[in-house]
Amino acid sequence: MKQVDVMGVRVEMPTSKPIVLLRERDGNRCVPIWIGAPEATAIAYAQQGVTPPRPLTHDLMVDVLSGLGHALSRVVITSMQEHIFYAELVIDGDRHISSRSSDAIALALRADVPIYVDEEILDEVGVDVPVEEEDEVERFREFLDNVSAEDFEMPPGETAPDEDQP
Repeated sequence: MKQVDVMGVRVEMPTSKPIVLLRERDGNRCVPIWIGAPEATAIAYAQQGVTPPRPLTHDLMVDVLSGLGHALSRVVITSMQEHIFYAELVIDGDRHISSRSSDAIALALRADVPIYVDEEILDEVGVDVPVEEEDEVERFREFLDNVSAEDFEMPPGETAPDEDQP
């Protein structure tokens, strides 16, 4: 088992399907997991620290566990069969409960517990993403998140050069 961090939720183009990206802590491999839109929202909310006025399903689950005197210890992405990822919630350190991987990730983020991926999954579907490349991609994403159309407007009186000119 390898511990992973949730890098974030992205939307795959052109299908517009959400993907959660997990990255191994002591390496460069990333595991993309295609998930549903509600789970993508739940994961993104947890990463951004959004606290809804009323508990959402994953918040409620963590609250119920706590209210019953139990705690989520960790989650494990245990296997992949026919492109479907399977996970387990580990409760109180020794109780294993089957879960969808997206729900397990959303719960782990809310409970602030580690996420692990079976080494065979990393070997089979892990994509090697060097840190330097990831940093450059992340800087570009930050630029896109903060840029507006006004940033590209010409000052009054200036005109754009023709596209054919060097």
